[in-house]
Amino acid sequence: MKHGTNIYKYAKRIKCEPEELIDFSSNINLYQPEIEFSLSSKEVAKNPDSKYKDFRRFLAQKYEIKKSQIALFSSATSAIYQLFSSLKRKNVFLYAPLYREYEKAALMAKKNIYKINRIEDEKQVPLDDSIVVFVNPSTPEGTYYENIKELMSTWMELNCTIILDESFLEFQELDSMRQEISNYEKLYIIQAFSKFYSCAGVRVGAIFSNKNNIRTLQPPLWHISNLDVNFLKQRLSDESFAKKSRELHKVQKEELVYILSESKLFTEIVESDSNFILAYSNKGKRIWEDLLERKIVVRKCASFDYLNNNWLSFAVKDEVAQASLKEALEKL
Repeated sequence: MKHGTNIYKYAKRIKCEPEELIDFSSNINLYQPEIEFSLSSKEVAKNPDSKYKDFRRFLAQKYEIKKSQIALFSSATSAIYQLFSSLKRKNVFLYAPLYREYEKAALMAKKNIYKINRIEDEKQVPLDDSIVVFVNPSTPEGTYYENIKELMSTWMELNCTIILDESFLEFQELDSMRQEISNYEKLYIIQAFSKFYSCAGVRVGAIFSNKNNIRTLQPPLWHISNLDVNFLKQRLSDESFAKKSRELHKVQKEELVYILSESKLFTEIVESDSNFILAYSNKGKRIWEDLLERKIVVRKCASFDYLNNNWLSFAVKDEVAQASLKEALEKL
């Protein structure tokens, strides 16, 4: 899944090195623990188990589901494309705005695409027997929909295939719908690991669903490396990681909201349940340009349905980065 904007392009534009930019467009966890990671030459040389049984068993225990309910892919994006190519239903309802790859995957699979503006009315119902895509917490504003069970109940009554993306769920202790995959056979949950577990370079994503659906997905053999599997397993095994991440994230998110509010540049700052803040200014385009000149990159939101470039998204960052943002905003 996309983690931010192309900082290399913007570094070239303002004639600096990419490392000089402070990237508030990247929504990867700011907590980066030092871990000792090594893999023997013997491990690197051999092919992994083509079905990743041990790793799926590990994930099943962590997420309290069954190994047979997990399919692994080289990224969450890869999982999305594979899923759409496997689904026979033609009508797709995207509760937008959302991650753009869902629309691209639906188009590639030759689906009929309909969009529902969930910001105005998330209770608008799709057609019977259609495919529904919903991201919770949402992008780009990070809203967790507490009424997700109510929404799912409506979709189930309509016999819809439900694709629920929970990739940003773990930044706060929010309720997952994973347990529902045993109760509704047409539910698929997309899980990215790179976001919360702070490893954008590790290419692993998952789909959680009932075992019959998992069998039909059939990911390619050996599509995930031993390096990726072992690194991610070590990161997920760190019991202190989630606790420390959430504590740090809470403090820094509150500070970021304060910085944006005190700047007096934004007329709306959306409350977020994830690791990014969406803010609106009628001078959003100018703010983006001025921040870039000060080597700070934030995300413009015109690529999201129903938004424009006056909406800016700021990822939660560490104290040093946010202090730089505060100083820059004070000068605008």
